Amino acid sequence: MISRTSSFPRESTSARRPISSRVSFVSNVERESAYDEPIPEVQIEEEIAEIKKYEDFTTIDWVQDAAREQARRKARRRRAAGLFDRGQTSWRYRLWVAYDAAQGWIVVTIIGAVIGLNAALLNIITEWLSDIKTGYCTTGFYLNEKFCCWGEDNGCPMWHRWSGFGPVNYLMYIIFATLFAFVAATLVKFFAPYAAGSGISEIKCIVAGFVMKGFLGLRTLLIKSVCLPLAIASGLSVGKEGPSVHYAVCTGNVISRLFDKYRLNASKTREILSASAAAGVGVAFGSPIGGVLFSLEEISSYFPLKTMWRSYFCALVATAVLSAMNPFRTGQLVMFQVSYDRDWHFFEVIFYIILGIFGGLYGALVIKWNLRVQSFRKKYLTKYAILEATLLACGTAIVAYPNAFLRIDMTESMEILFLECEGAEDYQGLCEPDKRFWNVVSLLVATVLRIFLVVISYGCKVPAGIFVPSMAVGASFGRSIGIIVQAIYEAAPDSVFFSACKPDEPCITPGTYAFLGAGAALSGIMHIHISVVVIMFELTGALTYILPTMIVVGVTKAVSELFGKGGIADRMIWFSGFPFLDNKEEHNFGVSVSQVMRTSVTSLPVNGLVIEDVEQLLADDRYQGFPIVEDDNSKILVGYVGRTELRYAIDRIRKERGISPGARCSFTPPPVGSSSVPHAARISTDSLMSTSSVDFSRYIDVSPVTAHPRLPLETVMELFRKIGPRVILIEYHGKLTGLVTVKDCLKYQFKVEAAENPKDDHRMEEGQEQLWGVIRKAGFWVSDQVSRFSGGRVRLSGQFEHERPSARGGPILDGDEDAADEGVELASRH
Repeated sequence: MISRTSSFPRESTSARRPISSRVSFVSNVERESAYDEPIPEVQIEEEIAEIKKYEDFTTIDWVQDAAREQARRKARRRRAAGLFDRGQTSWRYRLWVAYDAAQGWIVVTIIGAVIGLNAALLNIITEWLSDIKTGYCTTGFYLNEKFCCWGEDNGCPMWHRWSGFGPVNYLMYIIFATLFAFVAATLVKFFAPYAAGSGISEIKCIVAGFVMKGFLGLRTLLIKSVCLPLAIASGLSVGKEGPSVHYAVCTGNVISRLFDKYRLNASKTREILSASAAAGVGVAFGSPIGGVLFSLEEISSYFPLKTMWRSYFCALVATAVLSAMNPFRTGQLVMFQVSYDRDWHFFEVIFYIILGIFGGLYGALVIKWNLRVQSFRKKYLTKYAILEATLLACGTAIVAYPNAFLRIDMTESMEILFLECEGAEDYQGLCEPDKRFWNVVSLLVATVLRIFLVVISYGCKVPAGIFVPSMAVGASFGRSIGIIVQAIYEAAPDSVFFSACKPDEPCITPGTYAFLGAGAALSGIMHIHISVVVIMFELTGALTYILPTMIVVGVTKAVSELFGKGGIADRMIWFSGFPFLDNKEEHNFGVSVSQVMRTSVTSLPVNGLVIEDVEQLLADDRYQGFPIVEDDNSKILVGYVGRTELRYAIDRIRKERGISPGARCSFTPPPVGSSSVPHAARISTDSLMSTSSVDFSRYIDVSPVTAHPRLPLETVMELFRKIGPRVILIEYHGKLTGLVTVKDCLKYQFKVEAAENPKDDHRMEEGQEQLWGVIRKAGFWVSDQVSRFSGGRVRLSGQFEHERPSARGGPILDGDEDAADEGVELASRH
């Protein structure tokens, strides 16, 4: 990872605005838009934008991006007005204008169609791979069990088990599960490491402006789409709904890059990514409205009305294509889609509250222990990603096969647990009264084992989501509660407690408890609420169960917030050290920004430097930009020049005509109200001194976002969230006194929280050391056995290295890391 330190100042004119105006939104790009833009100017802007697109682990300056877009719009309006005035418009021009206006809708339509098609294919492949572990269809090897036995409830003669001997089937199940995980982990490691995991945490940061080159690329899309069915079919306690968001956003990014309108504009690309995320959730749950709300509630930090409409339309197209493909041949968009026609009773609220409490506790438990597992994985298992995923799949298969509810795919188990008993398939005697006790035991065992498997599996290096595993946990627990309540009712049907029940129809429907438990667990792990209610409603289509769902989710929210705000996606952002200011938390630090800002800033004087001096600064990767001051003594701020723009200007001049290392540099900003602005760095020659000078005024931003040193830190953090500058310069009476970045705010926040909640991790580290020692001993034992059986021809012990990477979550990444920064343990946050 490249370590850089950014001096991210912006520029202000020599005639500074009043100091009371703390935030300036004007850009030199907007200033230039008042004049005609010659072709070289457009070319310069595009070339700089192309360079910036490949700067990995940097942040987008939304202020400058918005200013560029406004300048483009003004230029288009000016040209259109001139053409209309001269009567030079033609039908081709009018057609082009209409196409440009409709291009956004065309793009989201294409993206939605591709997402829906991809989702349908992945559903079909996943079902076949999941069933092939237990047997095959004699009439068509490509058919899964449901299609092979179409119309049959409990199997058919055409579906053939691998053997009539149970242990052989058990062994084949383990072999297939291990093989699928091995192939998925291998493809991810060697072809697209970014395809591992869920991707939601990173997408939140990317939509907020963090650049991760390749994370949304074509290779990641292909490997994610290929490996996701393999990871699900391997039986690992991971889901496809989170990765569905990732491959959907990858699809949106890849397709939008084919259009210059989106390739050169980050803010418009952000709209497409938000819409793609909504479509990803829409096809994952068959819930287009829920997808839009998920994008609003969880993904996007900026969600205007236009983005909402495009997200809705993209999700609508994606679900329509998925419905047309009809992958399950049942008319359902997802396998566990159900319909309830019975009403609920007020006395059941007590049990709904129990489900809500369980959801909150489940989320807190999994988040806490999964972060510890992630810490252990980062510290000890980084080199063994393929081996870890393979062994996890093998162990999961060994544990899961004996349990009827763990053996089958999680979506299939939820379909079974959600259904009503009357008129539905009776899987493993789930609806038989004489098997209730063992069903409850089996479901509770499945709940406990699934929780453990989710904790250790989420985060391994295969495509892995946590939505469906969490819903499967909640469904198994909820169904067990429903069976218990049903048994209580049948034991005392005349009790006053059950007086609301009608005598001529079933009083308790255990499937609804499974459904509500799934919603509670999903809300507890992700800390999303409104979108969960809508998603669960769209899954059932039952208006009568909106209120119970709201009760369960409300209780889950109350319990979850007792253990801290932010779901597992937010915690993974903190753990990974991404520069993301969460708007879910409110802070009251009681300090001014002067306590947090950097005071040691490398600035450039207006005059006095030569090309050689500038190139020496550019050779230092620590700097991403430089403030422009009148001179080193006065420190009066006059502007800011970015590293990329400065490097581009020098390279362009050297390529076109050459330049002497001793050429003087001028960073004088143009005067306010000037009638012309140079569109490229200009070279002038002094005949007396026989030296040349280079004017960089074209590349200077004369209006950086600035703040007073006494401005509260909370307000500065809000400025970063609302307007999205890379940095905010701190000035006092026009003089540069420092700068502050998102990273500085986060470092201070983490240190304050660590001081308020001191935690001794010594025992946890000792436990990790002991666990690693046990794993190493087991590894050496296995190696010795393999070596013995192979006669010494195969040796595995050389794979275990003594060196280990750090267990920390990692430094905060925003493209300006200091090599000597002291780290803060992010996993210790509560």
